[in-house]
Amino acid sequence: MSIFNGKTLLITGGTGSFGNAVLDRFLDSDIGEIRIFSRDEKKQDDMRHHYQSVAPDKSDKLRFYIGDVRDLASVRPAMVGVDYVFHAAALKQVPSCEFFPLEAVKTNVFGTENVLTAAIDAGVRRAICLSTDKAAYPVNAMGTSKAMMEKVIIAKSRTVSPEKTSICCTRYGNVMCSRGSVIPLFIDQIRVGKPLTVTDPTMTRFIMSLEEAVDLVLYAFENAETGDIMVQKAPACTIGVLAQAVKELFRATDAETRVIGIRHGEKMYETLLTNEECAFAIDLGNFYRVPCDKRGLNYDKYFNQGDAERNTLTEFNSSNTALLDVEQVKAKLLALKYIQDELASFGF
Repeated sequence: MSIFNGKTLLITGGTGSFGNAVLDRFLDSDIGEIRIFSRDEKKQDDMRHHYQSVAPDKSDKLRFYIGDVRDLASVRPAMVGVDYVFHAAALKQVPSCEFFPLEAVKTNVFGTENVLTAAIDAGVRRAICLSTDKAAYPVNAMGTSKAMMEKVIIAKSRTVSPEKTSICCTRYGNVMCSRGSVIPLFIDQIRVGKPLTVTDPTMTRFIMSLEEAVDLVLYAFENAETGDIMVQKAPACTIGVLAQAVKELFRATDAETRVIGIRHGEKMYETLLTNEECAFAIDLGNFYRVPCDKRGLNYDKYFNQGDAERNTLTEFNSSNTALLDVEQVKAKLLALKYIQDELASFGF
């Protein structure tokens, strides 16, 4: 963590699952200050009291800023003196974005533009923006707004010297047990004796922990070049396998599983790396690096020159990655503190 020694980090959407995971990772480090920027004063107050309780000797590193990424004027003061930004503020739930697509645009697209504008103007050294697998081949409003967010990030990276402000993006899949995700829903349904509602048991989704999401952001922080999209290779499982794993962990194998059908804007599988990106993506072992196209708008000079070779990579999606079985999913779940705490609440 020496690179963060004495530095100031701003997390937009910092009261969410990702922000809490970052705090758990950084609070005991040598970082100087962590700023939490969000629009929900109740969540900020809850977070403030939580860390004052669990880490009283470290909580003075935290600073809370009420504001909205949609409002550039409210973002600017929070950026003063900031060294690094993790931009996590977003509207993330697919069905709600389907019904209110312009709200997704305001937060995910214009909000990102505001954050990056304020960061550049304030001389922030590095900004990491968080995207999603739903931005690749998007079919819903949430994914489309995130795809446009990525375009804003790449375009913005071209407007500023990386020595002044370096801007990059991470793209990852479903985070297990994050706010609004399906695993807490399954557990609540088991708790009250209701059937587990499954959209389609053969649907596949990437799965990763919050800690792995933080690992990806830190990897991008240390290894990405400005304009890059960094992708972590992740395993996946079917929704049917996930539901069965939760039932077995919580000793509810007799619980009914009810198939309710695909919801608005959902796909049968998600993509982390498109075929088009594969043409120039760089395989880094556990990660892919997708560099931005640094050509200008004068295409004339490229008509008589170019690179005829193409990478042999192919689309990386949740159906052609490693698919975990029930026992493997149970092992990943058991490693999560959220699951451990929930099992304890059941008396297991």
